Parts: sequence; structure tokens; C-alpha cells
Amino acid sequence: MSKMTKLALALLTATALTGAAHAQDKAQDKKVKIGLIYTLSGPSALLGEQSRDAFLLAAEKLGNKFGGLDAEIIIQDDEQKPDIGVSKAQQLVERDQVDFVVGPIFSNVLNAIVKPVTGSGAFLISTNAGTSNLAGKDCNANLFVTSYQNDQMHEVSGKYAETQGYKRVVLIAPNYQAGKDALAGFKHSYTGEAAQELYVPLGQLDFSAELAQIAADAPDAVYAFLPGGMGVNFVKQYRQAGLEGTPFLSAFTVDETTLPAQQDAALGFMAGSNWAPDLDTPEAKAFTTAYEAKYKRVPATYAVQAYDAAMLIDAALKKTGGNLQDKDALREAMKTAEFTSPRGQFALGDNHFPIQDFYLTKVVKRADGQFATSYVETIFDDYKDNYASECKM
Repeated sequence: MSKMTKLALALLTATALTGAAHAQDKAQDKKVKIGLIYTLSGPSALLGEQSRDAFLLAAEKLGNKFGGLDAEIIIQDDEQKPDIGVSKAQQLVERDQVDFVVGPIFSNVLNAIVKPVTGSGAFLISTNAGTSNLAGKDCNANLFVTSYQNDQMHEVSGKYAETQGYKRVVLIAPNYQAGKDALAGFKHSYTGEAAQELYVPLGQLDFSAELAQIAADAPDAVYAFLPGGMGVNFVKQYRQAGLEGTPFLSAFTVDETTLPAQQDAALGFMAGSNWAPDLDTPEAKAFTTAYEAKYKRVPATYAVQAYDAAMLIDAALKKTGGNLQDKDALREAMKTAEFTSPRGQFALGDNHFPIQDFYLTKVVKRADGQFATSYVETIFDDYKDNYASECKM
């Protein structure tokens, strides 16, 4: 054998050994990459912060291991803008090559990012937005939702208004998909008259004109879906307009993200929800205690839904033995993952949207001086959304 041949064989052997060692190191360093995309700036930043913080709380509880895999968590701010959301989502799946994208808060951002994310082969877990089209005809095998279908939270107040015998209700919401879903949801369980349906620009903060219309109409009740800063201003202006004698029903308008600013102005106002911080279960108590201890504020729906997304990923990866490559097995594991949610009953339907309980809550001032929503009664048990039958997965 010539010297050149011996040298070539030696180089091949060294290369093979190096490659094997690299492969072994890679296997040992195997990790799951998770991208969080939330609104973390502007008037609605607190909504995204609640979600981000709760996901990180869950990761801490899990020792930053999901299904036994070390986790790398990358956080992006969509700025509540669909185009920014698409750009940040593309960075997560193309540059960072994440396995999961978790978020966003707003439905218009979700509708913008769902195809870029799921088309890349990554799984998208929406922890808040849940539009009717994605629950039904546009359902997606790589999209999972840990929150609700948008209509459902609003159906709670519609059902309550029905049982209270309210004959005429004024409805108000932002003029975008979630706002339209909100009012459709209310009317799904309410057979009385919608005296007015007021759609306002997303982000509007002055409601003097709308409140004058409501006062002139003198309805039996008002139903409002006005999240974030919109809800803060509307509730304060509602009291200032002397309308507190008209029953106030809502979703995402009086909750743990808006109450620190609304305070006494929101006392006694009602809301539909899939969560209340005082739910009487061990899991709810443990979650609320841990969240408040770490972040010094009361967890809202946004928080518990993001916490559950982390638990969903962990449970699914445990079922697959940490296998991230077999997408079909991972998808099935996510659909059938078992974990105990702080919010009570929780399972995923065939459209990958939750089947869960929904509650009527009321704003209270706690003994510690904090304002929070409090459980009043269960309105829907084990409730499946109205669009699941349209999903053809």
C-alpha cells in the first residue's frame, strides 16, 4: 500500500470518527426550540406579558425541560401588527428553526401568521386568539389552540342575559374579526333584541359618542368586548356617564389585565370566562399562588392559557419520548395529551380547539386590596365550539 493510500485511509477514518462523535454530541445536546410571539409593547402589552410570564413560569416548574428535552425559548414582540407578526414568525421558523411557535394575543395577527408557521412544518399553539374560520373550514393540522373559539367567551354573557330576561341589549366591540366573532357569539345564546351593534376602531380610547348613544337608547343591559386599554377607558367613562345602573356584561373588558387601572369603576361588573383566580381546585390554587408570588399580580385568562400551552408541549413530548422528527406522532400526541389544567375540565376536540367549562365571573376587591374576577356560576359544561363540524381534517 502506497504512502498516499495510507494517508487517504487515515484521513477518511479520522473524518468518520469525528462525524460519529459530532452526531453523538448532537444527540446528547438534543433540545426543543420554542418561539413565543406576543404583543409586548403599546397599550395592550400587559396581555402579552401575562402570557409570556405564565409560559416561563411553567418552564421553570418543569426545570426548563419539556418531555425531558432541554428547552431554548425565544421571545418576539408582534407589536399588535399583522405584518410585524409575520416578519417575527418567519424569523422564528426560518432563522431560529423553532419546533413550536406559541402565541399570539390578537386574531388578526393569528390569521396572518398561521400559514407561514404551519407551512414551515412547525406547530403553532395559539394561547388566546381563536377565530371561527380556523375552528371550522380553515382548520389546520399543525395548529392547536389552548384558549377557546372566539365566540365561546361571549356566549356566556349571552346565555346569562337570556336567563335574566333582558329584552334589549346594546353590543359594542372593535371592528375586526374577533370583534365580529364576539357579537356573533353573544347573539348565538341570546334571543332578545340587539338594540344596537356598535363597532369601533381597534385601539379607540374615547367612547363619549357611543356612551351618549347608549344613554339615549336606555337598554336593559350593555355587552362589551373591549380588551386592554380600550376596556380600561370604556369602564371608567361608563361610570362617569352615570350608566352604572345599567347592567354591564363583558368578556376581556374587566379582567386581571384591566382591573389594576379600572379598580372601583369595575366593581360588580360581570364577565364570561374560562377562568377565575379563585376557582376551587388544587391546580388553580397552586397556579395562582405561584404566579402571584413571582410576578406580583393576579393571573388573567391570558396567563392560564399560555401556562397550559407549556404543559401541552411537555405532555406531548413525553408521549413521543422526546421525538421531534416524527411530526405525525407528535401531532397525535398533542391531540391526545393529558395534563390537569388550572382552569378545570380541558380536552382538545377534533379541530384541535378545547372542550372545556365556561364561567360567569364578577369583579370583586379582595381582602388584600387586589381587584380580581371571582367565580359566580358555571354557565356551560364541557362545551365544544359551534364550528368544529365544519373542520375536515
